[in-house]
Amino acid sequence: MTDNQLQITNNQLPMTLLQVQDLTVYYGMVQALNNISLVVNEGEIVALIGPNGAGKSTALKAICGLLKATEGEIKTGDVTFRGKSIKNVPPHDLVKKGISLVPEGRRVFPTMTVLENLEMGFYTQFSVDSSQLSDRLNKVFDLFPVLKQRRKQRAGTLSSGEQQMLAIGRALMLKPKLLLLDEPSLGLSPNYVEDVFEKIKEINKNGTTVLLVEQNARMALEYADRGYVFKIGEIALEDTGKNLLGNDEVRRSFLGE
Repeated sequence: MTDNQLQITNNQLPMTLLQVQDLTVYYGMVQALNNISLVVNEGEIVALIGPNGAGKSTALKAICGLLKATEGEIKTGDVTFRGKSIKNVPPHDLVKKGISLVPEGRRVFPTMTVLENLEMGFYTQFSVDSSQLSDRLNKVFDLFPVLKQRRKQRAGTLSSGEQQMLAIGRALMLKPKLLLLDEPSLGLSPNYVEDVFEKIKEINKNGTTVLLVEQNARMALEYADRGYVFKIGEIALEDTGKNLLGNDEVRRSFLGE
């Protein structure tokens, strides 16, 4: 192989953005994750699916530094982001590294306006340049026009779908390299579920890598580049979204077929 051919081959290799390696997590005496490993490459949408209690959300908490808040503890393994360990790094420090979380249940500030919620997302950054605020707001409003229309409305008066869009928009105010989504379709009407996933796809096309935990397995796998199937604290299957949609076991267990 020539030097030019080697360079082309290397350029085609996906760059690992996030890696979870041999991770074991306990809540007290209860094992929640048993030696799991997964990878998220730059530019991907990766979905974690599986039944309730299988460990998906625990994996997300381990990644974003929230385990201690829920009395969980990493016993073995590591989590690396852009080649550096982030195991047990507090969430506010992960923000500075380019990781942003949209938590389950949205958790917007209900008595604050849409605009104030978005500004809160922006000012959670450290050493922030306030001159960038207008540019980031405009990008969020371009992605979610309904938020621009309702920017003076209190967040608590929005529909559940609009609140989810606001939660995602608030996370995007941080301009993350990796967006973590915990159950983005939870509690949404079917129309809003499709809208939210279309927006996730658009966010990804604009350059943000996405890792999501999702109960709606069919929708998640339709949009994901790759997926991991969790079963009782372990990863049972890993494949492309398309292949997992066609997998007989996945179809029986999660797609109701």
